[in-house]
Amino acid sequence: MRVGLLTREFPPDVYGGAGVHVEFLARELARLVDLDVHCWGEGRTDGVLRHRSWPALDGTNDALRTFSVDLAMAAALQGRELVHSHTWYANLGGHLAKLLHGVPHVMTAHSLEPLRPWKAEQLGGGYALSSWAERTAIEAADAVIAVSGAMREDILGCYPALDPSRVHVVHNGIDTALYRPDHGTDALDRIGLDRSRPYVLFVGRITRQKGVPHLLRAVRDIDPAAQVVLCAGAPDTPEVDREFRDLFQELSRAREGVHWIPRMLPRPEVIQLLTHAAVFVCPSVYEPLGIVNLEAMACGTPVVASRVGGIPEVVEDGRTGLLVPVDDDFEAGLARALDTVLGDPEAARRMGEAGRERAVGEFGWDAVARRTVRLYEEVLKQA
Repeated sequence: MRVGLLTREFPPDVYGGAGVHVEFLARELARLVDLDVHCWGEGRTDGVLRHRSWPALDGTNDALRTFSVDLAMAAALQGRELVHSHTWYANLGGHLAKLLHGVPHVMTAHSLEPLRPWKAEQLGGGYALSSWAERTAIEAADAVIAVSGAMREDILGCYPALDPSRVHVVHNGIDTALYRPDHGTDALDRIGLDRSRPYVLFVGRITRQKGVPHLLRAVRDIDPAAQVVLCAGAPDTPEVDREFRDLFQELSRAREGVHWIPRMLPRPEVIQLLTHAAVFVCPSVYEPLGIVNLEAMACGTPVVASRVGGIPEVVEDGRTGLLVPVDDDFEAGLARALDTVLGDPEAARRMGEAGRERAVGEFGWDAVARRTVRLYEEVLKQA
C-alpha cells in the first residue's frame, strides 16, 4: 500500500502535539506500508519530501502561504494509493490530491477551527481561509480520524453535513520506551532548580488554547514551598506574548522559585523534568486529547488537568491525577488540585505509578498504527 502522509510539522521541526503524533505514527506506519511523508521545509531525505511556501508570497498572510504549500504537496503525490493529512495546514493538500489523482483522502483532526475563535487574532482574515480549508476537506474526506471520543462529538457538532459513519476514533499514542522515568538531574541543575523543593511543571505553547494565563494566576497562592517551572514558548501573537510576560513578572514578584524556559528543550531534558516534577499541570481550555498528559504519565508523574475535550479519556480522575472543571472557579480549582497533590506525596506517587501503567497498557504507538492501517484498508475497499 503506497501512502502519502501530509503534515506541517515533522522532525526536526516539531513544536506541538500534532507534530509529535505524526512523528511517531510515521515511524510505525513505515513498518507496515510504503510511506512517503510530505511536510513543510526544504530538501528531501529518504521517504521525506519537504515543501516551502512560494517565495512570491513571503510576507503575506500565513493562510495564503499555507495554501501554496498544499498545492506543492498535491502535485507531488502522484503514484500514491491513499493520502492522509494532519491539521488544516495540510488538509487542503490532501483534498486536492484526492481530486487530482483520484485517490482516497483520510484526515486526522487534531483540533477544529470553529472551536478556536482566538485564531482570528493570529491569522486575521486568514482565519476565514483556514476555516474554509478545513470544512472543505473534512466534509469531502473518505474517512476522518478523531483522536478522542470527545473530539468525534465535536467534529459532528461542527460539521453536521458529515456522515457519522465516516468518523472513526483512534486515540493518540505514546512511546513508553522513550518516555519513561529518568532519574538523572543534570537538566534540573542547568535550569537552576532547587532539588530539595518540589516543583509544578507546565510544558506547552503560549496560546489561548493552552490556558497559560489561567495557570499563572492559579499558582500565585499555592504551597510556597513549591517551585513553578514553565517550559513555554512559541507564542501565537505578540499580544499573547506580552500578556504572558506581564503575568510572569507579576508571579515572579509574588513568589520565589519561578522558572521560565522560553525555548523548546531537547526531548531528553523534558523527560527528566517530567520525571522529577511533583505534579504536571495542563490548564487547557480546549484540548482534543492532550498528548503531553500521556508523556507526563509515562514518566510516572501525577497530572492535574482541565476537564475538557479528550483529557478525561487519558487522565483518570482520582487515579492518575485530578481533573478540574473549566468554569468560573477554574483558577481556584487548579490551585486547590495542585495543593492536594503537593500536600500528599504518597498519594502522588500512587497516581504516578498508575499513570505509567495506563500509558503502557492502553496507548502504544504500534497499536495506533495498526488501527490506522486497518482503516486505510477499509477505505480502499470502498473506493
